[in-house]
Parts: sequence; C-alpha cells; structure tokens
Amino acid sequence: MSLGIIEWKAIVEALLFAAGDEGLSLHQLANVLDLENQEVIDIIEELSQNYKEKDRGIELVEVAGQYQLTTKKEHAIYLKKLVEVPGNTSLSQAALETLAIVAYRQPITRAEIEEIRGVKTERPIHTLVSKILIKEVGRAEGTGRAILYGTTKEFLEYFGLKSIHELPPLPEKAKEEDEQEEADLFFEKFNETLENIE
Repeated sequence: MSLGIIEWKAIVEALLFAAGDEGLSLHQLANVLDLENQEVIDIIEELSQNYKEKDRGIELVEVAGQYQLTTKKEHAIYLKKLVEVPGNTSLSQAALETLAIVAYRQPITRAEIEEIRGVKTERPIHTLVSKILIKEVGRAEGTGRAILYGTTKEFLEYFGLKSIHELPPLPEKAKEEDEQEEADLFFEKFNETLENIE
C-alpha cells in the first residue's frame, strides 16, 4: 500500500458513504482501491475499530457480504425523535418522484429507481426512510443482493390511503413507452392522487 493507513481509511469511508445503504462488497472495494483482499480487510477492521469509540455516531457493518455505514442502535431514540418532529416538513420533488416509483413498482432496488429517474437517488431514499415512508423489504437475487424497498403503513397514513390499491392504476401505455415516459406517467398519476387527497 503506497498510502498510509489513515489515508486508506479516509478513502474507504468516502466510498462507503457514497455507496449508501447498498454498501460495497470486499471484491468491489479491492477493485476500486487496486488492493489485495486482505489489505482491504485490514483497512476495514481499523476503520471499524475507530467507529466503536464513544464519540462516533455511526458504525461499519457487514450485511450479506456488503460493507456499509449505518447509525448506531443506541442512538435510535434520537433519530426517532427527529422523524417525529411536529409539522411534518414537506417532501421535495425528488423525494416525491422517488416515492411514486417505489409505490407503483415495489419491491424495487435503488439502482432500478435511478434507472427510471435518470439521476442518483441516495438522498431522496434516505429522506423517505428517515420519515418511515419506505423501508427495506428484502434483498434482490444476484450479485450484491441489493436492498429492495417498499412503502410502509406510515406511507398510507401520510397520504390518507387505506390501501396501496387505492393508488390509480397505471395505463397500459406505461408498459410500452420508454423509461422517461414511464417516469412521467408515475409522477402525473401520483400528483393526481395527492390532489384528490388534498
């Protein structure tokens, strides 16, 4: 390793932060860093030890072979309070678009959402998860075992729906047009639903 352990830890931390809740496998990290697997493991172990200090609010975990950064369980009570702050802040357009796709396409991975939207969705997904409007509902098959997202009971309550089936069905056209057209239909129908609720 040409760089020092401090520099490597900072790089791995940046990569895991950018990867979000889908995380990165040992193989992916080794390829990006151009290091041997054992070298990456050593860096991860060092970084993990750093996060175990009392003054750190996040930790490095391995889930289904994917390394990811997550908040510590002992701080869950404060995160819950943050979500329950009175006067629910309104959702951004990006969050609404992401939520519409999850609502109609669930279960769905972040990569599939990004393919439809054409842009990164890490921040909107984080917002929706923190507001308990979507949640992890499983793992996709295949390499990486990406997280699958679906809507929650709170989603139904937030929009005044009794069931996900109350969302208007997408027209057959959505299955025939390109992804951008499909996304536009998602948002159009979802906005109609919001207008009906309001």
